[in-house]
Amino acid sequence: MMRHFGVIDLGSNSARLSVWQINEDSSVKQVLKLKEMVRLSEGMGEDRILQEPAMARTIQALVGFKKQYEGLHDLTLEAYATAATRMAANQKEFLKRVKKAVGVDIKVIPGTKEAELDFLGVINTLPIQNALIMDTGGASTELILVQNRKLQHLISIPFGSVNLSERYLHGDTVSAAELFDVITSVNRTFNGIWWLKKAQNLPIVALGGSNRTLAKIQRRKDAVANFEDIHGYRMSTEQVNAIFKQVISSSLEERKAIGGLAKYRADIIVGGLVPVVMMIRFLDSDRLTFSQYGLREGALYQHLEAFNAGV
Repeated sequence: MMRHFGVIDLGSNSARLSVWQINEDSSVKQVLKLKEMVRLSEGMGEDRILQEPAMARTIQALVGFKKQYEGLHDLTLEAYATAATRMAANQKEFLKRVKKAVGVDIKVIPGTKEAELDFLGVINTLPIQNALIMDTGGASTELILVQNRKLQHLISIPFGSVNLSERYLHGDTVSAAELFDVITSVNRTFNGIWWLKKAQNLPIVALGGSNRTLAKIQRRKDAVANFEDIHGYRMSTEQVNAIFKQVISSSLEERKAIGGLAKYRADIIVGGLVPVVMMIRFLDSDRLTFSQYGLREGALYQHLEAFNAGV
């Protein structure tokens, strides 16, 4: 019998839904892929309180998702919330509101689980042997060291494109002092992760909206027809640095005009790119490889494995 499996990934910046049709022979076909920029972590501040407009936007997006999937036959739906909800002081109240409006129980997962699902999404779809997987989200960044295709070390760091931008980058143009402060802070964090030295000179596999934006900008420059199809795409360090230089020397309006950079991301792209640009330097890595597959696909592979094992 044909069945469906879906995953909602409720991040700090975006809400995403993927649904696959799983056929009797276990072949899989994606039937839904939706994304809404909800900025759930916007304005959380030191008190870590989810703000009313952000919660309302997010619930509205989830209601929209439900309209798309509710008619699907035999659907197993998993819903995961990451950094913003994980940190929120008013997490319980928010999850109750989601349950009431959408009828979905959202599972708040630790950063380590997020990293494991990222690993599954990447390792099942890219031929990597040794690499550092780096997923920069809105309020957290997951790092996973892969050696001989095995997960060796992982960590979730509580910074991402939204909270780094809110903390350090306040104007429409980036000042030298602000840039210095955010770079110093990120670098200090990397220095504190003992096993990162083991990733020296390894390629970085980049996930997350900010990181993927690098590939989209480069592919637009190269006039690639399907510029958004970036799975497995590689960029040299020189190309990454050239784009970062362009982004940090542009005003907000100029950033909005860069081909391949979504307008809604222009205000957080500098904060979003600092971690990966600094990581390239930290590891002296010569290239980035991009993955379009992460948490949601990882959850799919986890589900297939459990189903086939009869769990």
